[in-house]
Amino acid sequence: MSLGVGVASSSKGMGGGEEGKKIGGNESENESETGGVISRNMSESSLGATEDEDDVESKIQLGPQVTLKELSEKDKDDESLRKWKEQLLGSVDMESVGETLDPEVVILDLAIKSPGRDDISLPIPKDGNVPNPWFTLKEGSKYSLNFTFRVSNNIVSGLKYKNTVWKTGLKVDSTKEMLGTFSPQPEPYSHEMPEDTTPSGMFARGSYSAKTQFLDDDKRCYLELNYFFEIKKDW
Repeated sequence: MSLGVGVASSSKGMGGGEEGKKIGGNESENESETGGVISRNMSESSLGATEDEDDVESKIQLGPQVTLKELSEKDKDDESLRKWKEQLLGSVDMESVGETLDPEVVILDLAIKSPGRDDISLPIPKDGNVPNPWFTLKEGSKYSLNFTFRVSNNIVSGLKYKNTVWKTGLKVDSTKEMLGTFSPQPEPYSHEMPEDTTPSGMFARGSYSAKTQFLDDDKRCYLELNYFFEIKKDW
């Protein structure tokens, strides 16, 4: 799951990957990423087997980071560059973004969707502390993770979702998904992870610990949550 076990719009689930990531169902880790991205530093082409290993990355050098106002003023006579900036920036209100170099990304909402059931809403705690367990999933059930986020101040390059899950101290799932590059806008963006299926069986049931992060190409972390969840015979 992208939530960690074989469980985080526009793409795939708390588990990311075209094939469901099933905790306990496979001893090998499953990692995937989707979505093209115009990145100031790099776009990921492959993912490491563990979070302690460096990612394999291909870098696209697009020069130093600048404010949106500076970017909009540069090379006005270059028609191709002007069209590219229009496509990238869309209808950004330059008066509202100021002169800030660093983007601001706020994760507004997380929800777990499962066919035939009401969505499980997971409010984002301001203090970073979540209830224990944060949620419960039924074994062998299909689910997907949906989240919304808002971008302000500047372009966020290479925003990605990262999730790691452990059971009885052993890492059982590691997921990464590239979300893309986003310009500031008043309306929130929405992203839905691919549908996945929770593992089933006696060894799959129980309590899991997980860590979810949202990061960009510059390794800025916009949200980190450490939490527990459970897989049971029923909801």
